[in-house]
Amino acid sequence: MSTFVEKRSAPFRAWVIWTLGALFMFYKYAVEVSPSVMTATMMKTFNVSGAELGSFAATYFYSYLLLQIPAGLLLDRFGSRNMTTAAIFACGVGALIFSQAETIFLASVGRFIAGAGGAFAAVSCLKLTAQWFPKKALAFMAGLMMTLAMLGAVGGQAPLAYLIESFTWRPAILALGLSGVALALLFFIVVKDAPKTLEVKRASLKTSLSEVLKNPQSWWLSIYSGFAFAPVMVFGGLWGVSFVKDAYHLSEELSAELVSLIFIGFAAGAPLFGWLSDRWGKRGPVMFSGTLLALVFIMTAIYLPSGSPYLLGGLLFGFGFFVSSFLVCFTMIQEQHVPWVAGTAIGFMNAFDAFVGAFSDPLNGWLLDLSWTGEMIEGVRVFSTLGYQLSFLTIPAYMLIALFALYKVEFEPAKLKENA
Repeated sequence: MSTFVEKRSAPFRAWVIWTLGALFMFYKYAVEVSPSVMTATMMKTFNVSGAELGSFAATYFYSYLLLQIPAGLLLDRFGSRNMTTAAIFACGVGALIFSQAETIFLASVGRFIAGAGGAFAAVSCLKLTAQWFPKKALAFMAGLMMTLAMLGAVGGQAPLAYLIESFTWRPAILALGLSGVALALLFFIVVKDAPKTLEVKRASLKTSLSEVLKNPQSWWLSIYSGFAFAPVMVFGGLWGVSFVKDAYHLSEELSAELVSLIFIGFAAGAPLFGWLSDRWGKRGPVMFSGTLLALVFIMTAIYLPSGSPYLLGGLLFGFGFFVSSFLVCFTMIQEQHVPWVAGTAIGFMNAFDAFVGAFSDPLNGWLLDLSWTGEMIEGVRVFSTLGYQLSFLTIPAYMLIALFALYKVEFEPAKLKENA
């Protein structure tokens, strides 16, 4: 069997490779959340309802969901360099198609292709991290990865909103697509799968999947991950900007800036919670306390609107900061499995994230349509603050499910069989 050598420190090349993997996460999130700053524009351009717009946004998650487990299997079997290059390229091409679409169907096709590429982002970066960095730093590095990822989500919010305001949405999304193609080329030129000190064992697709599916902790950790993270995308990824604009009577640009604080908070909290869990050697208390506090912050922002944008900004930052603690579960699921099935395990977990995301956007759009009174402005449906609040009841439901799943998790790493 292969020998895994624990690396004492990460060389400069490791940091370069990690940075490119994390930049894919940055790019993936910018593409993923981009519809959130043009909901009214999309409804007007394509003449669609809230539910139809939610379905359009969710096509990203449909392909993302379908490819999560295959992405992990393919990365485990064939390595990161070639598979990830193709994935980044697909993400960029999807954005290019969306930028030129004249119908909601073609826009959805582009979104679907972008989601297929994005499915490889987290799995690839975490797998490269595990191969190039020492084990004791994995949770911190995963958090640092999500810092860049959430900054990408910020880039898909306020900066994109200003770009759209200046140049309209099609040139803005076109530029987003071209940057993905450029990143794919750079990734292919620079990245190597593993250092020479690490001989990587290739497990069969069947063996990798079997190892993950038969472990109950894979299921409970994935359920926790899916429902803990879903509120970020429900609120920050599509409907939050519109809600803030209407409930707090703010401009679209300022609303986008405030919602972006969720992702800035996430970027600040992710490496901190990773570092704390590594330092204390305790994953469970970090995740439970963070998830619970995140629930308090987002519920206050939605259901107790103060009218103060400063207080709202603090609440949304706090929500993003504390919910980032969920990311520790990505380190935990790697600790539950032998290294050569890490990609499959992460992909399995990400599949739950995508599954919840795939039905959440249409569900919230449908709930909004139920409360619609028939009011329209310039061909766009206008939803009430109460309508938004009722549709956002999914958020506490999701987070309570996540907390329940966390009670079922065993926090001591499994004793792994080296010859598995």
